[in-house]
Amino acid sequence: MLMKAEQSTLLLIDVQEKLMPAISHGDEVVDRCIVLATIAGLMEVPVLGTEQLPDKLGHNVEAVRELCNQTLAKHHFDACPDGLVDQLPEGRQHIVVGGCETHVCMMQTALSLIDAGYKVWVVADATGSRNEFDRDVALDRLNESGARIVTLEMVAFEWMRHSKHPQFRNIQALIK
Repeated sequence: MLMKAEQSTLLLIDVQEKLMPAISHGDEVVDRCIVLATIAGLMEVPVLGTEQLPDKLGHNVEAVRELCNQTLAKHHFDACPDGLVDQLPEGRQHIVVGGCETHVCMMQTALSLIDAGYKVWVVADATGSRNEFDRDVALDRLNESGARIVTLEMVAFEWMRHSKHPQFRNIQALIK
């Protein structure tokens, strides 16, 4: 099954300034989330962010915050009990997910979205954990639970579908 831009929502979980220095390859994860959100904007895909206890852990990285249509503050690891499903745009059943920590908030949210009937794609190169082993085990678990594990480039090219897409050159420039 291919992702469809007109049915997708991008969800960026807890890309928070105070958390990112502890994340393995945190700068790369932030960069991938920014590129992913920029592509989503070019493709008219809504972008939602979450922040875990922003009063204690701070807000998402500013560049990520600016690219989100809205941001949900949460205290559960899984964003769904804090109202995420109510924030998702109607008629968009494809949820593309990135963020941190892969094995905690990102995984629990993705699993709840699958349970709620959404089709979930996890962008592996836009996720991170403090420990890479935790990240890898979480990606395996997500895959076994029905999430599709993809990369940023897979998302970009599936959303565009062809090289004659009006945003092709802009998106190609972002991923090179």
